[in-house]
Amino acid sequence: MKKENLLHIFSHMPELETERVLLRAMRVSDAPDMFEYAKNPEVTQYLLWRPHTDVGYTRSYLEYLGGRYRVGGCYEWAVVHKGERRMIGTCGFARIDTAHNCAELGYVLSPAYHGQGLMHEAAARVLRFGFRVLGLHRIEARYMLGNEASRHVMERLGMQFEGVKRQSMLVKGAYRDIVTYAILSNEFQDE
Repeated sequence: MKKENLLHIFSHMPELETERVLLRAMRVSDAPDMFEYAKNPEVTQYLLWRPHTDVGYTRSYLEYLGGRYRVGGCYEWAVVHKGERRMIGTCGFARIDTAHNCAELGYVLSPAYHGQGLMHEAAARVLRFGFRVLGLHRIEARYMLGNEASRHVMERLGMQFEGVKRQSMLVKGAYRDIVTYAILSNEFQDE
């Protein structure tokens, strides 16, 4: 895929849908919903970012993302619970490498919605978009060792374990082991 095509697609962020979730661009009006989970140290324990300190910080972050959306530089969707009509997390591509037709999947979900299969549903839809619309060949995902919930999502998506990079990232003052899973386009099966 050419970078220009990628920028065009994501400058008009497509909406994706599943039975229970809507995936759409994040909005400044999502700040209260995002802050509700982003302030929680349990949520950020295995993430690169620290808990949000106040809703104003969250609002500023979403304003920043609005600019990234306008130029096609943000590949992440808000995960909106259809029944509750509220943002409960994010899911999308942390990066896309157009030269090699590969991407890295990333996601976060409010703890209030853990164990319901919602992130699997959202991530499977994002994988489908990546393989069927973007024409990606490979999608990988990484997690910090110890984040069993994230590992479970990856395995349920059909991703395969590829290895552990020992103490490869300095996160919040500690070196962390990073585990990689991946799936290829010919391995992906629509559910």
